[in-house]
Amino acid sequence: MIYAFDPAPVPSLAVQGSDARFPVRWVYCIGHNYAAHTVEMGGDPDREAPFFFQKNPDDLDQSGEFPYPAKSSDVHHEVEMLVALKSGGTDIAPADALGHVFGYAVALDMTRRDLQGEAKEARRPWEIGKAFARSAPCGPVVPVEGIGHPASGLVSLHVNETMRQRGDLDRMIWKVPEMIAYLSEYFTLAAGDVILSGTPSGVAAVARGDRMVAAIEGIGTLDVRVV
Repeated sequence: MIYAFDPAPVPSLAVQGSDARFPVRWVYCIGHNYAAHTVEMGGDPDREAPFFFQKNPDDLDQSGEFPYPAKSSDVHHEVEMLVALKSGGTDIAPADALGHVFGYAVALDMTRRDLQGEAKEARRPWEIGKAFARSAPCGPVVPVEGIGHPASGLVSLHVNETMRQRGDLDRMIWKVPEMIAYLSEYFTLAAGDVILSGTPSGVAAVARGDRMVAAIEGIGTLDVRVV
């Protein structure tokens, strides 16, 4: 294969306990997947069909630093469980969905809330507020073989040692098998796909110099500085 120029490296994530890395293909993010967060964002918590938006594969970042982005003065944290797939397909049954999961990680869906709000008002896509460079800090992917499939457990985020977000995986409106099954009705999922599974209530702004510590019981802790 001859390219017009050298292709960019494949985005990848560290895997806990291994020198091998998880190559990332696509990143799907589910919106309003915890009732309390849905309410705080002005939505209806009744269980309706899920909706998704996307980030870019190289938005995932494991450096431990979050550079405060340009063109925004209101950037919010959202702690989420990352689901990493080892295989995929179309029209996956919920009963089969967990068999496609490679592992899980702690992640943040950082959001330029002011720009997202402007996009909502104009009925435009959210990418300008969601899919900016290094907008998804995350920890190492923890393989299923070590932890199974976490269905419950504390989800928390502290900023400068003050708790901002607190929830539990069992409070997700759409569980992991349902997310995978629903997505596979509209997209052909494949190895390397990543799903960010939504955030509990308590999202709020960060500033340069802040320290964010995100944790999910049974998966791990993510420590990130805003720079």
